[in-house]
Amino acid sequence: MATMPAPEALEALRAGNRRFVSRLGRSSEPALHEGAVRARPSELPVGLQEPLAIVLGCSDARVPAEIVFDQGLGDLFVIRVAGNIVAPSQIGSVEFAASAFGTRLVVVLGHSSCGAIHATVEQLARPSREQSRNLRSIVDRIRPAVEGLLERVPAHERHTIEPRAVRANIRMSADHLRHGSELLEQLIEKDGLLVVGAEYSLETGVVDFFDGVPR
Repeated sequence: MATMPAPEALEALRAGNRRFVSRLGRSSEPALHEGAVRARPSELPVGLQEPLAIVLGCSDARVPAEIVFDQGLGDLFVIRVAGNIVAPSQIGSVEFAASAFGTRLVVVLGHSSCGAIHATVEQLARPSREQSRNLRSIVDRIRPAVEGLLERVPAHERHTIEPRAVRANIRMSADHLRHGSELLEQLIEKDGLLVVGAEYSLETGVVDFFDGVPR
């Protein structure tokens, strides 16, 4: 199996996002243009996958990773969960893809105006018992990133909390992947695995890779 090095895979995602952004606003373009679907499902290799990147993204319907990175069938191994949180099942999924397929780039992809971030900020400001236990499990994963900001941001700047919290949560999730798995730590140290954090702008379509990116 030929493994694409992480820097090369990262550049492929950047180039794909530039293609996606260049097509925004063209109503005649399909959501997933024909060039992105490089093969019919029946034409894909049977057996081992060879995704160029693992994407841990938010479940938000406006942020489908294959489309915003202009990738085709079989190009990405995508894990989606509200708030792009990292729990044991997400770590296990990343471990599986990195070890089974040799993929060497992991992207934690958050986005602007994230509902899970908003719910966490609201819960910290006005605690409610109406949240289900399952929803609270998501909020509790995001809470440490938001609590730290609330402690540092002056009261007159509290309106800036949510955009900052989006990035703080992405960083926290990326750090959890880097340091919360012995297998991933070994792959980072010895085999060139790279974990980066990125934010997708719902307003512009641009993905900004801002955390863990090599200089």
